[in-house]
Amino acid sequence: MTFNWREFVYILMITLLVLMVAVVLFMTVIEMPPYGEVTNATNNYVMRRYVDISVEESGGYNFVGNVLLDYRGYDTMLETTVLFTAVMAIMVLWGVQSSK
Repeated sequence: MTFNWREFVYILMITLLVLMVAVVLFMTVIEMPPYGEVTNATNNYVMRRYVDISVEESGGYNFVGNVLLDYRGYDTMLETTVLFTAVMAIMVLWGVQSSK
């Protein structure tokens, strides 16, 4: 039985990659603020502004619609553009025939 260095290096590289991703995820979870803390980013002034004056600023009575269409309109449009581009790329790649 011969020792296959190529397979060993391949498995070692995959193991190191998985460990690095696990360490990054673990460090991210450690740095998260405690749930329900008053100073969290979700409890800042922006949320209060959306609730208090979004009806006057955007004219709609649906808070989710106001945020998506008025306050975050460019972000929503760019996300839609990225999804559309990805779908078009997949459709183009499916249509490509190999020339033999």
